[in-house]
Amino acid sequence: MLVMLTDSQLFSPQVICQNCLLADHNGQPRWHQGTLCCGRQVNHLRQDQPTQFECQMGFRLASIE
Repeated sequence: MLVMLTDSQLFSPQVICQNCLLADHNGQPRWHQGTLCCGRQVNHLRQDQPTQFECQMGFRLASIE
């Protein structure tokens, strides 16, 4: 499941991305084969954290199971 991260909350991408000009035609982040196409991967995370991405708008996304 793809989630948006803030300091204290998790959001569904539908809440944030639906108004983003970089989202796909369904208002979803451009996520393809485990990579965020409208952002970049965040490096220097701890081993126990999921892979995180930062979108062009500055939000953090993570794919969690």
